[in-house]
Amino acid sequence: MKKVRCAIIGAGSWGTTAHAPALIEHPQAELVAIQHHEPETAARIARDFDIPHGFTTAEEVLALEPLDAVVVSSIPARHYEHAAAALGRGCHVLIEKPMTITGVEANELVAIADSANLHFSVGATWHHTAHCIEARRVIQSGSLGELRMMSILMTNISQALYRGVPLDEVLIGDDETRRAEHQPPYCAPGRTAYSDPKLAGGGQIYCQASHPAAYISFLTERQPVDVFARFENDGAPVDIYNALTITLDDGTLVSLASNGAAVPEQMHYELRAFGTEGILVQELWQGTLSVFDRKGNAHHYDPLGEDEIYPLHAPAKNLVDTILGTAENGSPARHGALAAWITEAACESVRTGANVSVRTGANVSVRTGANVKVDR
Repeated sequence: MKKVRCAIIGAGSWGTTAHAPALIEHPQAELVAIQHHEPETAARIARDFDIPHGFTTAEEVLALEPLDAVVVSSIPARHYEHAAAALGRGCHVLIEKPMTITGVEANELVAIADSANLHFSVGATWHHTAHCIEARRVIQSGSLGELRMMSILMTNISQALYRGVPLDEVLIGDDETRRAEHQPPYCAPGRTAYSDPKLAGGGQIYCQASHPAAYISFLTERQPVDVFARFENDGAPVDIYNALTITLDDGTLVSLASNGAAVPEQMHYELRAFGTEGILVQELWQGTLSVFDRKGNAHHYDPLGEDEIYPLHAPAKNLVDTILGTAENGSPARHGALAAWITEAACESVRTGANVSVRTGANVSVRTGANVKVDR
């Protein structure tokens, strides 16, 4: 039986929580190496997960022969560097979100993958759920008529990470009541991994708002043309609250609100899509989906099971299946690239107080930490 030889660059909290277990569980995947910058941690992960190699550099990982696929789950500031090296090495790649700090970097990675005919996906976990796939079908089929407006509210319990608080103070409650993705990770993130804009780009806008920003692209396949945004840090070194107004290239208006100030019992990921012929209503954290037409008919889909709402192993497993030819790419990297452009423009809008035009094929951007300058 053919096996896909895989490695993980950046085997930190999410790499060891989601991607390593997924690749180990897949019957046709072989996880041959992980990378962590601390030698003791790299050795411990390799030993505990029974992985042949525990390296401290990406260069060591990419020198392995043969190597088919790489998961990039390092800090966001190094995503571009690591993904470009892996793609240049001829490996298929799953890159964690946020895909890159700038849109230009994201476009370059997509172009490299396309020119080399490599599979390239972004770790937007919800894109693999049955409801998100169906919502995409409904919107793109024209069942709602012409799309006019989308409203999204996405919240999480992440604000303490943006304040540099230790993880054990973030994960409120006990192991039995927490969601799977909020269980204590095998490898805790560093205190500055989410609170230092030089490492993470920003706070909520990069860490969590990148999910709905990519979902806009996933659902519509449309391009953003302008973004107006306001952030609130609430005393943290990076943003905790975000409010964005986005216009797509077909005129659709998008309202995207996101924050990391939720409590576990009240997290939201609500989507409402308004078309000329109907409305789609989805709650991703709750696993619900309904479609209403303007003749008074309603279709309520069966709620997703708890394990189906956020299938944290799906992105890495899908990468392997895509390489084997047994599945389509469930979350192509182009959606992460569009999210990068939205994120970058939102940061510039906050910096200048202006509405920012987005030209995803032509922008020249300069990295400045959380404040990203966009050539308008």
